[in-house]
Formats: sequence, structure tokens, C-alpha cells
Amino acid sequence: MKQARVIYNPTAGKEQMKKQLPYILDRLEQAGYETSAHQTKQESDARAEAARAAERGFDVVVAAGGDGTIFEVVNGLAGQKKRPKLGIIPAGTTNDLARALGIQRNDIAGVCDIISGGHSEPIDIGRVNGQYFINIAAGGKLTELTYDTPSKLKTTLGHFAYYVKGFEKLRFLKPKMAQIEYDGKWFEGEIMLFLIANTNSVGGFEKLVPDASYNDGMFDMIIITKTTIPELIRIGTQALNGEHLQHEKLMYVQANRVKIHVEGDMELNLDGEYGGQLPGEFVNLHQHLELFCPEESTEEE
Repeated sequence: MKQARVIYNPTAGKEQMKKQLPYILDRLEQAGYETSAHQTKQESDARAEAARAAERGFDVVVAAGGDGTIFEVVNGLAGQKKRPKLGIIPAGTTNDLARALGIQRNDIAGVCDIISGGHSEPIDIGRVNGQYFINIAAGGKLTELTYDTPSKLKTTLGHFAYYVKGFEKLRFLKPKMAQIEYDGKWFEGEIMLFLIANTNSVGGFEKLVPDASYNDGMFDMIIITKTTIPELIRIGTQALNGEHLQHEKLMYVQANRVKIHVEGDMELNLDGEYGGQLPGEFVNLHQHLELFCPEESTEEE
């Protein structure tokens, strides 16, 4: 009998994940999996448990929680020689990966149908400075808000909490000189921020990189060069409708490998979590994980 390990954050979704766990376990058992669960208790717990599940030969690991839980599980699995298939049950504030795959946040039954149905697709992931990311890597003061925003504020305001925190950070924004090498090409200049995306959903913006594909072996990179705060807000407003890519202060390219060095300090955001400091070399690991997803989300290779 195949084995499945559910790694869940008990506080996710206003503790709904904890309440729904018996149903999730029962659905996986009905699908033919010998199923067990692990409740996360502290930072990096999900990462360690995912690695243990892979080492113990589990066939499936299910990450149940927000983007932070998925990030940790991916980091626990990605370095293993034999990697279980990955299922996700989204219950966070943004749920970028779930959005990109067409997995609904509040439909536990539907998500269990996806995993039980067995349809999976290979997905690219990124690696930088010994860490992995499945959705987004970013740098610049505004990108820090996903891990700087207090959990209580996110619970109270939901995604709107990021806008509140973002306006607080605007006055601290300053351009930084950067050297960026991507697939043998070169950019040097002052930047406000950069985004290296693996899917089309970034921070809840589904039109930020509309052509991004999660299994084509390429990152979609956006660089916003030195500009004024009003103009930066204008770019953000245009991004809501996917009208930003032609802006003169925005650079958009695709690349398999990216090296970034900045003058001074710049924090790295990986899937919404703090990822250390730059410099860094970002490498696309083509179709490195197998992920359960709806059949209609299938992308061309």
C-alpha cells in the first residue's frame, strides 16, 4: 500500500486546517493511501519532517497550510535523491502556488479530489544560496512586507494587510546599484526591486507575469529601475490589469540562470519567507518535483 504523509500548520486558515484534518486523512485512506500526519510546532519543522518522509520512502507528502508551509516542505524534499509526489492544501493569506495551479483555497473536498484522483504534473523549482523556492524569489524593500507583516494583522485583514504594510514601507524605498547577469546577458544600473517568478501568481497579482509557465525551465524576471514613488505606485496599479510590462522603468526577460549582486544590503524573499541576503545565483531546476494538480492546469512543456 502506498504511503502519504500530511504535514499541516494547525493555525492556518483560522485553525480550519486542524479541524479538517480527520476528513483529509479519511479521504486519502479511501484513495488507497496508508496515511499519517505531522503537526508543525515551530519554524523549519515542516522542512525537517518533509525530509524525513522522503528518507522513509513515503510516496506522497501533502503540505497543508499557507505559502510558508509549502516553502518549507519544498525545501525538505528538493535535496532528496528520491522525492515523493507533492500535494498542497492551501489555507494561507495569499496562496500563490495554489492560485497558479487553479486549486481553490476554501474547497477542501475539491483539493482532496485532486490528490485522490492522482493526476500530477512535473514542476520547476528554483535554487539560490543553498535554498529552494517554488514560486517567487524577490529583492527590494517592498518585497520584504510578506514576512514583515504580523500574523495577527494577516488574520484580521487577510490580503489587505500587505497593502497596509506596503504603504508603511514606501518612505523607506531607495534605489540600489545592481549588477545582474542572466543567461550570458548583462544589466547594470540602479533598481528599486526585482522579481524572479516561476508561476503567473505573485503576491496575489495574477497578471504580473501573465506568460510565466511552471514547467518550461525558465524564470520570468521583472526589474524595476530607479523611479519616483508616484511612478512606482502607477506601475503597481497597471500591474493589476496586466498593463505594466511596457513601462519604460520596467525590464522583463526570461532566463534559466540569473546572478545578482547589489551594492549594500538587500534581503532576499523566497516564496514570501526571509531567504537571507544577496548576492545570489538563481538556477531553474527543470521539472524537479511532481505535483498533484487539476487536469485543466496542464501546461505545455
